[in-house]
Amino acid sequence: MRWIFALPLMLSAAACNAKPTDESSHKPGTVWTVVAGQLVTLTASDGVKVFGAFQHADHPKALILLFHQAGSSKDEYATLAPWLAQNGYSSLAIDQRSGGGLYGDNLTVHGLGKSADYLQAQKDLKAALDWGRKQKLPIILWGSSYSSALIFPLAASEPQGIVALLSFSPGEYFDSDKQMVRTAAAKIAVPVFLASTKEEGSDADPIFAALPKNPADVRFVPEHGVHGSSMLIAKRNPQGAEDNVRAVLAFLDRVTAAK
Repeated sequence: MRWIFALPLMLSAAACNAKPTDESSHKPGTVWTVVAGQLVTLTASDGVKVFGAFQHADHPKALILLFHQAGSSKDEYATLAPWLAQNGYSSLAIDQRSGGGLYGDNLTVHGLGKSADYLQAQKDLKAALDWGRKQKLPIILWGSSYSSALIFPLAASEPQGIVALLSFSPGEYFDSDKQMVRTAAAKIAVPVFLASTKEEGSDADPIFAALPKNPADVRFVPEHGVHGSSMLIAKRNPQGAEDNVRAVLAFLDRVTAAK
């Protein structure tokens, strides 16, 4: 039986139903805390330079590839990447070409001069996965909002080395194919942690339902939540971040212990 957390939820203005939000109540360019770690520059298949920050863990259990939400950057993981390292998980957080200054400057967007379409960021996620495979560790994909949807087709088409997915506020966000994420989800063989607010259930639930019956899957509906990976950030979700982080760590430790 799959793990399902269905808890009462306080309403959040950041929740969305049809499209990912850029949480634009924060001024673009506002820096909260810049991700510490080693600067990494990747080259996507079309030649675009993709910037990232690598956080090393001693004796890592796995490498987590961290992908941000709309209007955001790698600095969405400024507080989460060090916490992951402390708990035994190395990570690479990248600046996708579709993003902005929600948590800090997006160097990839800055280099291009403008933010691109969500689907164009698929090349950036693939570049991160190619880099990750060279590290010779089990790989976990982690997405936020639109990128939490993109990790499903990536894992479906490139399953080698991927041991789990964490998807925060996914949906069928892509007008070119409103079945794309569910179709890909049906092909995922590894455990999935799928989190969203109660209000986002109409977007997230069909994706979870499309997954094969993996007993390690988790459908997490937090008691206190906001959109995307922001539900884990104390500054964005002071009432719920701590509990939500605990649920994530329990899943991570469970899936890596099985390896």
